[in-house]
Amino acid sequence: MLAHQLSHLKIWLINHENPNYRKLFVILKNMRACDIPTPHWLNKCLLSLYLIIRNTTASFARVLFFTPAFKGRLSRYGKRLYLFGGIPFVSGPLEISLGDDCRVSGQTTFSGRSQSDRPQLIVGSNVDIGWQSTFAVGRQIIIGDNVRIAGKAFLFGYSGHSMDAALRAQGAGDREEDVGDIILEKDVWLGTNVTVCPNVTIGQGTVVGTGSVVTKSLPPFVVAAGNPAKVIKQLKAEENHYA
Repeated sequence: MLAHQLSHLKIWLINHENPNYRKLFVILKNMRACDIPTPHWLNKCLLSLYLIIRNTTASFARVLFFTPAFKGRLSRYGKRLYLFGGIPFVSGPLEISLGDDCRVSGQTTFSGRSQSDRPQLIVGSNVDIGWQSTFAVGRQIIIGDNVRIAGKAFLFGYSGHSMDAALRAQGAGDREEDVGDIILEKDVWLGTNVTVCPNVTIGQGTVVGTGSVVTKSLPPFVVAAGNPAKVIKQLKAEENHYA
């Protein structure tokens, strides 16, 4: 309400026929944009102080609150879980298992399909799950060791909605035949904004390019890209450090 009134006052001053009112607007605008001249050394000191306070506070929150709280939602977790940026959002009857040395963004969403019996997200060791990624587990999503998942990835084993428009309007969920598992074998790397559809297995060591949509399974040790994702390059297994 106050913001609306201030906006109305701003427009009234700008368009007023009296030039003094328009000058008043200019004065107020300049006051809002005022800047205090400070020496560069002071700016650097203040920046350092800000970073120390911010990083120290974030570290204490992560170690003492966010990570223990998230562990309370896991069915199993390994050693050295590194949770950054808050606590992921988890919904539905989802069982989550994490291996050792996993790094998970707090801006991640995990959901389990309510109609399924014990939907499970099983994550291996040394796995990175990037910022704003979403995992919709229909029955099972399995992520192997050493997998890298960049930001805004979307792995959906279920859609949550009926394909029939009339049923969808009534709030009907998806059919069992539209639900599927997703498997990322060890050493897979998903680029930013990759989508993986149900009933897909991505083979060991395969790299999926940014923005790709994986609708069918991919073989091991290839580079795939596009919508739908297609193999564009072969990789040598011996070049993979973990092969």
